[in-house]
Amino acid sequence: MSLRLKKIESMLKEELSLVFLQKLKDPVFGVITITDVKVSPDIKSAKVYVSVYEKEKRKEVLAKLNNVKKMVRTEIAHKVRMKHTPELNFFIDETLDYVDRMENLFKEINKDDNQETD
Repeated sequence: MSLRLKKIESMLKEELSLVFLQKLKDPVFGVITITDVKVSPDIKSAKVYVSVYEKEKRKEVLAKLNNVKKMVRTEIAHKVRMKHTPELNFFIDETLDYVDRMENLFKEINKDDNQETD
């Protein structure tokens, strides 16, 4: 990946975070974090990965984000000096779920080991 793409991804992540903090005050969103932004090589689209604190609200938050993505893209276009602002596609980042599952598996393994030594 080129240095230019990495800089664009970093800049978009930062600006998206600011837009989320300042413009998206809907209580439906709750606590959400932008975990990663991946821009296509032609810079026409960007995958925005968000982490939602309340797991049961994920689908609702994703639907709401998709409803406001035009507004978010417009805000980004005003703040960032780029010839073309990428089309935003939102996805739920499930990395924390994976980490939680792995920790639970390790606890189970360690619990079994501790029972065998007793």
